[in-house]
This record gives sequence, C-alpha cells and structure tokens, in this order.
Amino acid sequence: MNNIFSNGTDMSSQRSLLRALGWTDDEISKPLVGIICAQSDIIPGHTHLSEIAKAASEGVIAAGGKPVIVPSIGVCDGIAMGHDGMRYSLPSREIIADSAEILLRAHGFQAAIFIGNCDKIIPGMLMAAARVNIPSVFVSGGPMLAGRIHGKKTSLSTMFEEVGAYNAGKISAEELKNYECNACPTCGSCSGMFTANSLNCLCEALGMALPGNGTVPAVYSQRIALAKETGKTAMQLLKNNVRPSDILTAVAFKNAEAVDMAIGASTNTILHLLAIAGEAGVDDVTLDIMNSISEKTPNLCRLAPAGEHYIEELNEAGGISAVMKELSDAGLIDDNALTVCGKLKDIIKNAKNYNTEIIRPVSSPYSKQGGLAVLKGNLAKEGCVVKKSAVAPEMLVHSGPAKCFDSEEAAMHAISSGKIIKGDVVVIRYEGPVGGPGMREMLTPTSAIVGAGLGSDVALITDGRFSGATRGAAIGHICPEAAAGGIIGIVKDGDIIDIDINACSINLRVPEEEINERLKNFKPNIRPVNGYLSRYRNLVTSAAKGAVWKK
Repeated sequence: MNNIFSNGTDMSSQRSLLRALGWTDDEISKPLVGIICAQSDIIPGHTHLSEIAKAASEGVIAAGGKPVIVPSIGVCDGIAMGHDGMRYSLPSREIIADSAEILLRAHGFQAAIFIGNCDKIIPGMLMAAARVNIPSVFVSGGPMLAGRIHGKKTSLSTMFEEVGAYNAGKISAEELKNYECNACPTCGSCSGMFTANSLNCLCEALGMALPGNGTVPAVYSQRIALAKETGKTAMQLLKNNVRPSDILTAVAFKNAEAVDMAIGASTNTILHLLAIAGEAGVDDVTLDIMNSISEKTPNLCRLAPAGEHYIEELNEAGGISAVMKELSDAGLIDDNALTVCGKLKDIIKNAKNYNTEIIRPVSSPYSKQGGLAVLKGNLAKEGCVVKKSAVAPEMLVHSGPAKCFDSEEAAMHAISSGKIIKGDVVVIRYEGPVGGPGMREMLTPTSAIVGAGLGSDVALITDGRFSGATRGAAIGHICPEAAAGGIIGIVKDGDIIDIDINACSINLRVPEEEINERLKNFKPNIRPVNGYLSRYRNLVTSAAKGAVWKK
C-alpha cells in the first residue's frame, strides 16, 4: 500500500516538495488519501464541512493512512435561485467532476473521500469517483433541522411559497419576515426531500456511503462519528482494492432507482443518475428503465414538500437502511449488491422501521407506484419528468390552455400580476441545457403558483428543471428542448395541453399537420451568453442523456 512517492531516489524531487509541507518520513511513506472537501462560507450545507473533513482525516490516520484535504467548488441552488446565477448550477457539476479528477490523478492519491452536501456537488463527485476509479467513499455534511413557525415545521420550500403568498396579498410583510428568520435554523442541506438530501440518501442505496449518510442531521455529534468511520472505511477499501467500478454496477443503479421511487426523491435525481451511470459505463440506465422500476416500486415516504415529514424524522424512523429493508423483504431490490461496507444484505439485516407512518410498509404504501414518473408524448418525444408524489390527486390528469413564456422572468411577472388563472398550463421554455443555457430550476414560479393558492388548479411545464423543493403538477426536462427545435418551442397561447401522469403521457392537442407546418417555420431563440456558459452550450447533451458533455 506504499504510495508512488516512497519509491526510491527517482522521487526525491517530489518528496522535497512534500517536505516543504512539513511532512515527515513516516507520513511520506503512508498511503495517501485525498479528501475532496467542498467547504464554503456561502453554502449553508457546506459551511461546517471543514469539521467533517477533520473527522474523516482522524479516521484515516487511525487506520494508518495520510489524509490530504483538497478543495471543490460548489453552488448553493437556493441562493442562486431566481436570477442568472442559477444558469451556473447544473454546469458546475461538470466542473466539479473534472476538477476532482485533476486533483486525484495529478497528485497520486491512492484512495479518496468525497465530502459535499448540496445539489450538483454530490453528483459531480460521484461522476469523478466513477471516472478516476480509485477506492472511494462518500460522507455528506448532513441535513438541516426543520424550522418551526407557529408550532409547525417548515423548510426552504415553505419560505418560497410564503413569498408567493405575500405577493398574492395573503400574508403581511411582518409575517414573511418571521418565516425568513426561522425557516432555515441550522447549517446543513435544506431539510426536505430536496435534491441534496435525495442524492445523499441515494449514495447509501448506490453503496458508496455508510448507513446514515443521507439522514443524520448536520448538527448531531453522530455526524462527526460517521465521518471518522468513513475515514477508516476508505483505508479498508484501499486494503481490499475495492473500487467504484466494483460497486457502481447495473444492480446498484437499479437499487438506487427503486429507493428513489420509494422515498419520492427530487426529479433532479433522474438527471444525475443518467450522468453518473454514463461515467460508470452502465448503459442500461435509461428513462424507460426508470419508469419500469417506478411501476413496480411503491412510494413509502412522503417527505416535504410532498408531505409533512422531514429528513430528521426519516432518520428517527430508521433511515435509508429501514427503507431498503422494506424493499428487500418484498424482493424489490437486490441485497447481494456490494457496498463500501460489504454486502448490502449484511448492512440492512438488522434495520428496523420505527415509524410506519414515516416509512410505510410495502403492504400499505402511500401509492403503489413510485414517487417519480417519466412522461412521453408528442410534446416530449424524448421524455420529461414529474414528482408524482408531490402532485395533488386532482391534477394527475389535467387538460388546459397553454400560456407561453420564453423565460422564467416573463412567467414570474405573469404569475405575480394575476394573469395565471385556474386551469392554465404555464409553459416556460428556452430554459433547457442549451437554451438557458444551464437548465435553471423553476422553484420560484412553482412556489408562486402554490403560494397564490393555485397549486391544485394550474400545471407548469418547462424544458428547464425543478428544485426538489417544488411541489404540484410541475413537469420538467421536456425533451427535445425549445432551443434544440423541440415542439415545446412552437406551442401557442391557448393551445390545449393534455397531461395524464397516471398514463405517463403529455401531448399537445394540435393536429399533426399543423405541428409540422409550425416546425417548418420555427427558428429557435438563442440567448446571447459568453464565458463558461458559451462553452457549456456548445458541449452539453440533452437532459434525456443526463445533460453531460458530448463524447
């Protein structure tokens, strides 16, 4: 397990630089474990990650290794929401993957620990782990505790919806300020089953993190202990030469997708699982396979924004291990899958479900199908995604007239000024990977719709995407996108759009001949950009392929 720098006189020059860091002979001779840490003072989920990295380092040292902490960038989606900053969120995933690859390979690390927490950071790190393929393990910073306002638990999604309520004249500025000051009470990833927590939970399901990674709150001492155990685990993986390619198999992705459906995770997970599977060389992870898994996997959890429960309550109920035990007992996941801790069946065999309201048994689910659905039709020939578990029952089937907007800002102006009425289907286009560019999240308009009391009456479709905090009939990832010549680009105000989430269909009720005629005369709007976004636009693929770089 010696590192490359301990190999005789040929590495004397390199060792001289390590000595400039204050390293001793003993440290230079030990296995080098790179700790990719995304600590940041601008991201609430990351502000404390230096403490997690310190604990992971202690675990590595205790197991005989030399830990080295190196950085990663990150974007806070909540802070970037509603302005041009959100154009950089999804594109940051590719930079995170590329930079982690560079750091690990350029410095000869033998194993890696990835420490992130939020949104695009975790999937970017997973992509890098699959690409570099040295023994690797993940530990997150953990979820934020839920806020409490008037004795009721709240989160960031509540905050966005209250802004909508204020704009609709339903609450006062003083009440809005009360929410602002109390919705997010601690560090950690925002407390509902949003994208960050979804991915941290799926790290367990993929086998790349220890039990509790997705649910132990950020402020619990148990989180520090978990990081120490993660450091020890990295050394054990190195000793046994267990690599991501041994863990991130087709079976692991199917298990993760089953857990995804059971917990009602963010729609963004589909985008990211496609991207991670691509890096892992697993070709059979597609939108179609995700729907087939959803059809047979019941939805066992209804966490905020889909329900009234929060991640801390899922943790108390037994966490993701308890969810996987329910699925395993029903034959819905393969518990022979390898994880960073050994076989999955050995990890979950003693797991218990301590609250059957938080984690419903398979025999009594919230719904018989999974929490996400992929829809197809003439409006989305390559597919689109909806968080089915967060849709009001009366909106699972909906037909209504389109009201079309070529940007999030234009849609927000219409919603805020009362121009959206019951029955409408709001269409936001030119927000896809190419059109945005960057595929912004539409949490602000969806929250405004819910806050205005229209969540059970209005659908919203977009070639952009949604935060995991979004609820309602919000359908994203419409592919092909408008900028790529997709039919969403030729929808006109008043056209009827038919949505049947139960049947996984979405269609523009316009004769095919007229659609073809409109397409003949269609020239997509291309928004001018420069810098990184210009390069991103030229390199990115469709959301149906995970919005990854073109090969």
